[in-house]
Amino acid sequence: MRSFNNLNSFKTPLRKTVITIGTFDGVHIGHKFVLKKVVELADKKKYTSTVLTFFPHPRMVLQQDSSIKLLNTIKEKEELLAQVGIENLIIHPFDLEFSRLSAEDFVKEVLVDKLNVGIIIIGHDHRFGRNRTANIDDLIEFGKEYGFEVQEISAKEIDDIAISSTKIRTALSEGNISKANKYLGYNYFLSGKVVSGRQVGRTIGFPTANVEVFENYKLIPKNGVYIVSSALNKDKYFGMMNIGINPTVEGLEQTIEVHFFDFNNDLYHKEIKIEIHSRIRDEKKYNSLEELKLQLKNDEFTSREFMKNNL
Repeated sequence: MRSFNNLNSFKTPLRKTVITIGTFDGVHIGHKFVLKKVVELADKKKYTSTVLTFFPHPRMVLQQDSSIKLLNTIKEKEELLAQVGIENLIIHPFDLEFSRLSAEDFVKEVLVDKLNVGIIIIGHDHRFGRNRTANIDDLIEFGKEYGFEVQEISAKEIDDIAISSTKIRTALSEGNISKANKYLGYNYFLSGKVVSGRQVGRTIGFPTANVEVFENYKLIPKNGVYIVSSALNKDKYFGMMNIGINPTVEGLEQTIEVHFFDFNNDLYHKEIKIEIHSRIRDEKKYNSLEELKLQLKNDEFTSREFMKNNL
């Protein structure tokens, strides 16, 4: 997959393109339904499959008080879209100037002149242009005028999937990782760098990798203890992760700490990806480190039983 960080860096292809447009946050099973259509149709027509997406998320720009958190970082989204088989990914900066393009200017300057659109596949409720005033009926009329085809993802098809990025964000915020993973079609994951921590865990036999997620827009699931896995040194290791403030040791700031089972190598300063499989419990304040240690042993037993029965 070729990735471009704005429309200007994308060279207009000689072949027509099959295009879809959207934020594709999460690249969930509903998105993949659409993306698969794009790839299959491009193969059939000998066109080029292309995705146009945006960053920042339009709500971050148009609703500046928006506290929206996203399911994927830019890098994560690229990796997920590459897996689908898309040939070209354009991540265009979304700003106020771009949002003010009229519907016809967007169609003529972006879809036709820049992207050489042959077919656009889009949801029935898609709106575009300044103030989002144009809808799919307008797009069909533009298609007749400028010579491209519009294929609509019907309301029934979307309802059959019944997936949305908003539903997944809500599930993660409530700690419902099983629902989020079901909707995503893969395990929700965090990407970050292992940094130095307070090293309390090693004093009670549970050393942890403290993971810092640098992108402040990335959605962190509800505080609690989770069953996780990571690819470390080319092997897969399981463990348990605590998201929270560590109240037993009077922590103040949210941290992400992972204890990997049967792994003793140094991870400092390494970038790791943490897949989240299941949630064990809420974070809790214990009366002593010894009481916390007993709970962690119970958590490890629960995690290993889960791994044995489900993975």
